[in-house]
Amino acid sequence: MARTREVGTLWIGGELSWMEQLCLKSFVDAGQKITLFSYEDIPNVPDGVIRRDGREILDTDDFIKYEKKNSYALFADYWRIHMIAKCPSMIWVDTDVYCWQVMDYDSDYVMGFELPDSDRVNNAVLGLPYDAAITADILAFMEDRYSIAPFLPRRRREEYEAARAAGKPVHITQQPWGVWGPMMISYFAKKHGLLTKVQPLEAFYPVPFPDRTKMIKRAQKVEDCLTDQTTALHLWASNKRELGMRFGGIPKLGSFLDVLLKKHQIRPEFAPLKGRANRVFEPKSADLGIIEATGVGAVSSIADLGGTSPGLVLAAYDRWDCDITLIDLTQDGQWPQQPSDWVGPYIAHLQAQGVAEDRLRVVSQASALKPVDLLLNLSNFGDVAKVKHLSAVLDGALHADSVMLSDIRKGSGAFPFLRGLGEVETLVDFDDPVTQNVARVKFSPAPPQTTANPEWAKLAQELAGPQGFYTENDSHSFLYIPRGKTLVVTFDNLDIAMEKRDDRRPWGFSFIEKQGWSMLGVMAGGWTWYRDPWVFSEFDRLAAQGFFKQFDRVVFYGASMGGYAAAVFSAACPGAEVVVFSPQSTLDKAIVPWETRYKVVWDKDFSGKYGDAAQASRTAKTVSILYDPYEPLDAGHVARFTGDNVRHLRAPLLGHRLGSSLQQMGILTPVILGAMNGTLTQAEFYRHLRARRQFPRYQRELFSRAVEAGHPKLAAQLARWVLAQGDNRAIRLGLQKLQQG
Repeated sequence: MARTREVGTLWIGGELSWMEQLCLKSFVDAGQKITLFSYEDIPNVPDGVIRRDGREILDTDDFIKYEKKNSYALFADYWRIHMIAKCPSMIWVDTDVYCWQVMDYDSDYVMGFELPDSDRVNNAVLGLPYDAAITADILAFMEDRYSIAPFLPRRRREEYEAARAAGKPVHITQQPWGVWGPMMISYFAKKHGLLTKVQPLEAFYPVPFPDRTKMIKRAQKVEDCLTDQTTALHLWASNKRELGMRFGGIPKLGSFLDVLLKKHQIRPEFAPLKGRANRVFEPKSADLGIIEATGVGAVSSIADLGGTSPGLVLAAYDRWDCDITLIDLTQDGQWPQQPSDWVGPYIAHLQAQGVAEDRLRVVSQASALKPVDLLLNLSNFGDVAKVKHLSAVLDGALHADSVMLSDIRKGSGAFPFLRGLGEVETLVDFDDPVTQNVARVKFSPAPPQTTANPEWAKLAQELAGPQGFYTENDSHSFLYIPRGKTLVVTFDNLDIAMEKRDDRRPWGFSFIEKQGWSMLGVMAGGWTWYRDPWVFSEFDRLAAQGFFKQFDRVVFYGASMGGYAAAVFSAACPGAEVVVFSPQSTLDKAIVPWETRYKVVWDKDFSGKYGDAAQASRTAKTVSILYDPYEPLDAGHVARFTGDNVRHLRAPLLGHRLGSSLQQMGILTPVILGAMNGTLTQAEFYRHLRARRQFPRYQRELFSRAVEAGHPKLAAQLARWVLAQGDNRAIRLGLQKLQQG
């Protein structure tokens, strides 16, 4: 005989959001008694919900949680079994379970399969006999908070066994999300032979987790999944995140959740989403560890694809004073005609936190994309949206040293898609049931194909004119433009020149032209480090023909990869001057085994006359190296330049992309001009460098290092000086933290 059952649930976390209100009220409106247990007063519980003190079940203040996710779901998993044991016939429901129709199951066993063609049992809806063997078995299992669950993956069990043997057992709060949830319930249901008592998928999970976003889409998508067997419908609280990131926390008009809210007369704007869903609207800090794990180093530019990561963006801005790009691309891969709903609140949020308007830009068309150091694609393409739509962004948003931080869902096809475009490295593997094996990965783009560019060849021949010359092979080219008796030899990347610069000219073209200097521009059709025998032979040919001897001065210039090339190929012109920013000395791993960057050329041959820049540049008249001594890899390369002709121009705390920092400080032009015309002394360079005192990035770096070095008084003194000149959000917050102890 059918019997209407009472249901119970627990809430920890202050006021309810509209989702919890909706679910609780759905039981009241259906005529099914529902009790809400809590350990504190909750001011906005719907009328008709029975209220009880959680201490009736467990008198405790030990609200354990999954520390890695800062989630009280662990305590709720523990608490619900005790509720079942103390409240005979009461069915547990999560606060995101909606009453589609009254539960009137005869059996005290109430649980459901959560995935198609799977024996996995979820615990969002759970009823067990209070005196059953399975109930006692589960309670006994949970009493040992250092237990190693037999249902964990073998590798995880071995890891925990080793930790226990070493005297450092792993506490339950440090174990995977859901270890006392669906994994445990599934295991004990099988152990006690109860799978025949489990309700089919249609009962509670007709919309399984992989399809959860149907809830926030057109109502018919969900209604088509429901059957006469559906009673308590799991709405999946993880949809809060999507709603908060995409739709301002309010379900779209006509969506399934919108229909339910109207049915039960719940006003979502009066009970906004909490926690994960409010990313856009709440000032939140974020752990930069995940960015630092990518090895990207200092970030001068960051882009958020789809607006899912304002916390990380703000933290990166505070740390590195980086430019911010918001890429407005819809989840179906379309560039919107009007700004998406998230854009305005996102901008307002960042500006309210002190981000200057001129450091923000919004991109809503492919042609406006510019390369950034770090692209964030979190909870987006490859996770909740199809990865193929990333193609609209990757070509324009990444340069050779760029990194994309991305969430990838197992089975989405994202791993093979990205591996076809570059290198993928897993940073965090979220091997838990809620995230369904989502991994957070680092993606590094493959170098562009080194093929000749007919458009560049035509343009270069026009620039060379009748007195100059242009030569090329399939991956490199030389462009000579004659003007005066000073020759500047530059090294650049063709992809950047043609795709990323409006004038489609080699680096420094206009600057060199204004000085009346001749120019020899060497272009690489990719990130090759110019390791091409044809390039070697071209420099040898020019030297043998006396090309360089016609000039009074020859200056080799470059930065990073170009800096390496400028130093190494100066050997073709003994007596030349070399000006380089943050150069590599070589990428021969036998010589610099500590170099972890630029894997794309680790297999290249760096031997021969044009191999080791530290040795090749010894024939130069002077080698002026501008670099940040606090960038350890850059400093390691610079330390290998030991010739008497070497002049170190140190620019502490300004990063690998030193040119960008000097440009933002307004001193790049006089520094380069002085270096190239031979008038820049060390004293003059450091006079220019005094501008860093007003440079926010330098101020932040100096403050952070003072704190990290254990000099809080010095850091506070610096902070007060900086803040007396004007606001600096990162330093202001850092000072507040120091003052709080």
